[in-house]
Amino acid sequence: MPCPAGFLPFSFDDIPNWRFDDASTAYLAFRRSAEHAAYKPYKTGALGVAFDAFRAAYDEALRNPVLDREQARLFFERHFVPALVLSENGERTGLVTGFYEPEVEASPIRTEHFKVPLLSRPADLVDVDESNRPAAMDPYLAFARKTDSGLVEYFDRSAIDQGVLSGQALEIAWLADPVDAYFVHVQGAARLLMPGGEVRRVTYAAKSGQRFTGAGKVLVELGEIPLADVTMQSIRAWFKANPHRVNEILWRNRSYIFFRNAPVDNPGLGPVAAAKVPLTPGRSVAVDRLLHTFGTPFFIESPSLTAFDGKPFARLMIAQDTGSAIVGPARGDLFAGSGFAAGEIAGVVRNQATFYALLPRSLAGGSQ
Repeated sequence: MPCPAGFLPFSFDDIPNWRFDDASTAYLAFRRSAEHAAYKPYKTGALGVAFDAFRAAYDEALRNPVLDREQARLFFERHFVPALVLSENGERTGLVTGFYEPEVEASPIRTEHFKVPLLSRPADLVDVDESNRPAAMDPYLAFARKTDSGLVEYFDRSAIDQGVLSGQALEIAWLADPVDAYFVHVQGAARLLMPGGEVRRVTYAAKSGQRFTGAGKVLVELGEIPLADVTMQSIRAWFKANPHRVNEILWRNRSYIFFRNAPVDNPGLGPVAAAKVPLTPGRSVAVDRLLHTFGTPFFIESPSLTAFDGKPFARLMIAQDTGSAIVGPARGDLFAGSGFAAGEIAGVVRNQATFYALLPRSLAGGSQ
């Protein structure tokens, strides 16, 4: 059976840094996907890496809670074969960025200091697909507003920030800074440091549905920050220097995120993300879920990326999340962890990278 389209067959021996990576933590992340997949299968992505082909690897992972470094490497070599992921243009390199779980001070009630709300999903927000989409509605929209006369596009960020949903008791918590709230929206989750020392977590519940437009992109287009200098840190610095223009820039991003409360069961892990498992710092990657199948291991190499540990990035990652800006086969968003230090890493990641998908042997023509 040939390698699926969009992939070039490789061997582990041809990946220079494969044997230098400690795959034991990636194995734990993979096993979490196996635990979820045991009762709810993942959807097969359009590139054809069939969910069912992971069954043998998942079954073995469920039988072995922990593997050491060497055992983990042999596990992945036994069940998978690597294949170079080609970009949509047929190129051999793609792009990685970083994301993290912010930690921000918050209040359960509005105060003079905490005035910026994080909102839960409104009752009139409904999922949209081809079965209920009005003929004139933008096919991109996956959410809409239910009205007496039918489904219409939902309110955008500007309208919501200006109070169109006020009075519905949707506020989960209140933040002090609209820029902090914006980055919580971008990351899709946060740990909230509440008065008295309580730590709460909010995570993605839904969105208004419009296309995402990043503040960095807007600032580049306006000539405010050179593209090469765009990082989370440079964006924050610009907002701090131009507080009177915050809404002008943020409202260019019409997309708005709604949240739900979630537990912090294991402080060492991130939030439960799109693949329905908690993210593992430095081992979970967000991918284009329309193309790739959640649970797929990717060995990602980026010689220019040293933010994680001071060494050129070469790690086995597990596909466990997605994002509206993560589009294309050779595109990944690396989860850096939670808190300030993780944000300092994630905020500067924008590097070329080579993606090797680990394909189940049955798909790549190998024997199990």
